[in-house]
Amino acid sequence: MTAAPPYPPAAAAPPAEPEPPARVEPNEGGKENLLTGLIFVGIVLALALAWAAPGVAASFAVGGQVFLSVLKMLVVPLVVTSVVCGVLSMGDVRQLGRPGAATLIYYFCTTALAVVTGIVLVNLFNPGAGIDGSAAREVARAEVSAKLGERAVAEPAGIGAIFENLLTMLFTDNLFESAAETDLLPLIVFSLAFAAVLTTMGAAVGTVTKFVTEANDVLMKFVLLVMWTAPVGVFCLVAGQFGEAAADGDFAGEMAKVGWYSATVLTGLAAHAFVTLPLILWLLTRRNPYRFLFQMSRPLLTAFATASSSATLPVTMETAVEKAHVKRKSVDFVLPLGATINMDGTALYEAVAALFIAQTLVGSADAIDMGLTTQIVVAATATLAAIGAAGIPQAGLFTLIIVLNAVGLPVELAGLILSVDWLLDRFRTAVNVFGDATGAAVVEKFLPPEPAPTAAGAAIA
Repeated sequence: MTAAPPYPPAAAAPPAEPEPPARVEPNEGGKENLLTGLIFVGIVLALALAWAAPGVAASFAVGGQVFLSVLKMLVVPLVVTSVVCGVLSMGDVRQLGRPGAATLIYYFCTTALAVVTGIVLVNLFNPGAGIDGSAAREVARAEVSAKLGERAVAEPAGIGAIFENLLTMLFTDNLFESAAETDLLPLIVFSLAFAAVLTTMGAAVGTVTKFVTEANDVLMKFVLLVMWTAPVGVFCLVAGQFGEAAADGDFAGEMAKVGWYSATVLTGLAAHAFVTLPLILWLLTRRNPYRFLFQMSRPLLTAFATASSSATLPVTMETAVEKAHVKRKSVDFVLPLGATINMDGTALYEAVAALFIAQTLVGSADAIDMGLTTQIVVAATATLAAIGAAGIPQAGLFTLIIVLNAVGLPVELAGLILSVDWLLDRFRTAVNVFGDATGAAVVEKFLPPEPAPTAAGAAIA
C-alpha cells in the first residue's frame, strides 16, 4: 500500500470545464422567475397604454432605442468570444465535425418544415380570396418604394443572387467594418478558424485562451446585469411601436383587410413553435418540450419586444445555460450561428406572403399558375432566402422580394402586407429564437464525450 505519496494531492486534477450544477441551480429560483414576470407585465402595460393613449405611448420610443442599443452593443464581442470558447471546449478541432453537421442539418430541416407548414396552411385558408391585387398595385408600389427604396422595386434580385449572396456573406475584407455593421457571419467564420488554430498550439497560447474565456465570462455577467433593466426597456420598445401604429390611423381597419393573411401566418408560427419544434426536441432529447419553452420564456418575450434575433442573442445564450441547463459548449457553438442563419419564422412568413399575393391576382391579367411546381420553387426559395435574412427588424421584407421575383410575382404587391408586417415580425422573431434554443438542446446530444478527469483519480484510488 505504497502507491499514495508519488502523486500530487487530489487538487492536481480539477475539472477542466466549470459547469457544475450548483452554478445553475440558484438562478432557478424566485429572482429569475420574477424578472421574466416583470418583462411580461411590461409588455402588457405597454399594450394597454398604446390602446388608451397612443401619443403618450409613442413618446417612450427613445427609451426602447436605448435598451436595444445596449443589447446590440453586447452582440459582437459576445459572438466572437462565445464561438471561440465553444470550439476550444471541444478540444481536438476534428471533434467539430459531428456537432457542426448536426447543427447545419437541424437548421435546414426545421426551416424547410416551417416553409411546408406555411404552404399547407395558405392553401387551406386561401387568405387572398376576395382581395383585388391588380387594383392595389400602384398604391402598393408607392408604399414599398417608401419602405425599401425604389431600386428594390425596380431591380429585384433573382434566385441566382441567393447563392451568390450566401457565399459572399461568409467572408469580409474588413472585420472591423463587419463588426460595426453587426454583420455576424464573417465574424463567426473568423472566430471558428481562429479557435481551430488555437486548439493546435496547446500551452503556447495559454494566455490568449485564458483571456478569451474570461472575457466571455465577464460578458455573460454583463448580460445578467443588463437584463434587470429589461422590464423597463421592453415596456418602452413595445409602447413606442404600438403607440405609433395606433396614432398613425386606422390600424384595426388595415388589419381587417388582411385578417386572413395574418391569421394564416400566426397559425403557421403557432404550429411550428408548439408542435413541430417540441416534437423534434422530445424525439431527439427526451426533454419535456413545454417545460423547455417555459424556461426560454425570457428571450422569447425579449424577441417579441425587439423584433431582432441578433439583439436578443445575449439573453438567449444566458437563459439557455442558466435556466434551460443546456451545456455552455453547445450554446456557444450553436446559438450565434442560429441567430444569423436559422430563420424558421421568417421562412414560413415568406412562403405564406408569396402565395397570398398570388391568390390576390387570381382572375386578373397578372395571374400566374400556382401549381405544384411553382409552389416547390416558392418553398426552395423561401428556405434559402431566409438563411440570408439578417437578424434585424423586418429583414424578411427584403428577402421576400427574392421569393416574389423567383416565381414572377409583382414585387410591389409586398405593399399589401406592410401595414401588419411590423406586428407579425415580432411573432416570427420569437419563433426564430425558440428554434435556435431548441437547436442548442438538440446539438448537445451530438457533442463529443466529456474528457474523464476522474480516470486518474480512479487509478490513484
